Amino acid sequence: MTQTDDLVPLSALQHWIYCPRQCGLIHLEQVFEDNLHTARGQAVHHLVDQPGDELIKGVRVERSLPLWSNRLGLIGKADLVEFHPGGAILPVEFKHGRKRQKTHDDIQVAAQALCLEEMFDRPVPIGAIYHASSRRRREVTLTPELRALVGQTAEAIRAMLASDRLPPPVNDQRCRECSLKDLCQPEAIAARAKQRALRDTLFDPNGAMD
Repeated sequence: MTQTDDLVPLSALQHWIYCPRQCGLIHLEQVFEDNLHTARGQAVHHLVDQPGDELIKGVRVERSLPLWSNRLGLIGKADLVEFHPGGAILPVEFKHGRKRQKTHDDIQVAAQALCLEEMFDRPVPIGAIYHASSRRRREVTLTPELRALVGQTAEAIRAMLASDRLPPPVNDQRCRECSLKDLCQPEAIAARAKQRALRDTLFDPNGAMD
């Protein structure tokens, strides 16, 4: 479907759903900063960053498995993929923090499942997210809506990258925990936008006072 330059990283889907501007800063501007949350996430991923495989109770476990989808134009890797007896395949994404449901987490493991479906030509109806703090798994069912969201999000990211334009900041509660807040400057940009809107209400198009 796509040329190599058009491939969207799997991680970009999570970034886009959380905040399109964060996605643009990372994947368009190529900038990134760590904070406590990203450091914790990196520590969790060290558990599965080294490629390898092992057999655990009859289940073949692959760590850091490369993934791709020509149909959706996606590329990346899975933290862990389980190959069960009988043919079932289960991607497992590792996250720090306690068990919770977040769409930006769900879309990442759903995209991994869709890649695995294409690569192995078999259904992958569910994925799982392992929450390190609570040491619990949460299953993610690949509903038709979630499958569609993967494709729609990949296309939105591809359009953003092609346009070479950074999305505007959201300037809401998400910004407080974002490691890119200082680079993004959501408050400053929102203040400038408010000033422009105020100016537009005071002056007509010719610059005369109302």
